[in-house]
Amino acid sequence: MDIENESTGESEVNETARKYDRDKRYTYADYESWDDENRYELIDGIAYMMSAPSMEHQSILVELSRQIANFLVGKPCRVFVAPCDVCISGLGDEDDTVVQPNIFVVCDESKVETKYCNGAPDMVIEILSPSTSKLDLFIKLKKYHKAGVREYWIADPDAKAVNVHILENGRYVINTYGSNETIASTVLDGCSIALSDIF
Repeated sequence: MDIENESTGESEVNETARKYDRDKRYTYADYESWDDENRYELIDGIAYMMSAPSMEHQSILVELSRQIANFLVGKPCRVFVAPCDVCISGLGDEDDTVVQPNIFVVCDESKVETKYCNGAPDMVIEILSPSTSKLDLFIKLKKYHKAGVREYWIADPDAKAVNVHILENGRYVINTYGSNETIASTVLDGCSIALSDIF
C-alpha cells in the first residue's frame, strides 16, 4: 500500500481541531499545561479535540483489550487502553505528535514512562467513530506507518469488520476480516481473536 498517495481527508478533520492558534505548533509540554477537561491529540503540533465514545465503541474496546490482556499474562509485552498518551516520535515532552490509541501494545519496556509511551507501540488498535474516522483511516495511519508500528488494526463497528495492517519491508500489507472470521496477530504470536466475540 502506498501510504503517501492516500487522500488525507484533512480539511474535514481540521474542523474539529481546538480553537488555538493554527499558526503555532504545540508539543506535549504545551498540551500537558492545558487546564480544561477535554481530551486532545496532537498531530504535527495541531490539536484535535476528542469527543466521548459511544457505548458500542467501548464495548468493542473492552472485549478486545480483555482478550489481549488475558493472552499477555506472564509475557513481556503490555497492553494499554485510552486515555494513555503516546509520543509517537519518541521525543518525549518535545514531541509534536501525541496520540491516544484506543488500544496499544508495547513490548519494549524502556518506552513505558510515567507520563506516556515514548515511541511507537508494537501494535495499535483504533475503533472507528464518526468524529475520529478521518484521523484513524488517513492521518494517524500515516503516522503509525512512519513511526514503525508493526501491526495496526482498524475496527469498523458499522461494517463489523477489521482491517489489519502488517508492516512488511517498510510497507503496510492489508487484510480485511469479517465478523465470522478469526484474526491471528503477527506481533503477538499465538494470539487469535474471533470477531464473532467482538461485534
